[in-house]
Amino acid sequence: MGVDRVDPLPGIRFAGIGDEAAPDLTGQLAAIRQLDWDAVELRNVNGTPIAELDDRAFAGVADRVAAAGLGVVCVDSRIANWSRPVTGRFEDDVAELRVLARRCATLGTRYVRVMSYPNAGLDEGEWGTRVLDRMTLLVRQAEQHGLVLLHENCSGWAGTRADRMLDLIDRADSPALRLLFDIGNGVPYGYDARALLDSVIGHVAHVHIKDARTGRDGQVAYTLPGDGESGVASCLRALIEHGYTGAWSIEPHTHLRPHQGHDATGTDSVAAFVRYGRALETLVRQTVLPARASTSTSVSAPSSSTTAAAAAGGLPARVSAADGSPPRTPATDGVPRA
Repeated sequence: MGVDRVDPLPGIRFAGIGDEAAPDLTGQLAAIRQLDWDAVELRNVNGTPIAELDDRAFAGVADRVAAAGLGVVCVDSRIANWSRPVTGRFEDDVAELRVLARRCATLGTRYVRVMSYPNAGLDEGEWGTRVLDRMTLLVRQAEQHGLVLLHENCSGWAGTRADRMLDLIDRADSPALRLLFDIGNGVPYGYDARALLDSVIGHVAHVHIKDARTGRDGQVAYTLPGDGESGVASCLRALIEHGYTGAWSIEPHTHLRPHQGHDATGTDSVAAFVRYGRALETLVRQTVLPARASTSTSVSAPSSSTTAAAAAGGLPARVSAADGSPPRTPATDGVPRA
């Protein structure tokens, strides 16, 4: 294809949230295949969340994803997200998770992205109590279906605070709740992404790649990975050094920002998504992996397998589960890997 390919490390695979490339499934699959990646993250198809597609439409989605030879690393739900305040109908989240339990089994993934409920006029104490109660019940439901809920550092009670994320993990006390770390959310939400990551890194099971910077007018602009203020390379190096395995999934936000009602996906959005993926590959090849290699060689000599790979001019191949779910390798931090 005329493009130098790069695989991050064994146990890590590139992926992308499909509707950031195009609203229709054809465009979503085309973008991933143009990148020559083997995995997609599903959120909406033609503006409809995966859980809300009718059975026939969903069956078509599942068949086409499989025919394209792609695995599904995660399904992004609306459960507890920015559109569902903590005072809203809890039964909506329970019902959505019930539907996704069946659909995730069909798609071959156990991962469901969730958030932790924005507030709606409650005091801090009551807000936290309700969130912890609801999330614990959802985790128990996920356990029954063999799912893993991935809490994202985005909207909600625990969206921007490491201590609250850890409270969620402690209260649930279950491998059915892990963390999704979105590197780019620190800029719009006003915190240091790397500092937050360092506090919760042992619980991170999935990663969104996003970058942004704040302009002189105070407005947030989303950029190619490595061009913003999110510290993408630093966060990726930290994850590697900690022994992270799973997906690095791009969420450019350059054409689609659902929470802001911004949708500029159109004729150039697939090409823009592909450029974003190539930029991530370049960042990993030129910045993330060389820095890691430099750090490693300053401590110990390279292994014979690493030397052989370097001599061949290549990088270690990805390791992925046969069913398209994130790869499973032994953890080094004592936390069960999903």
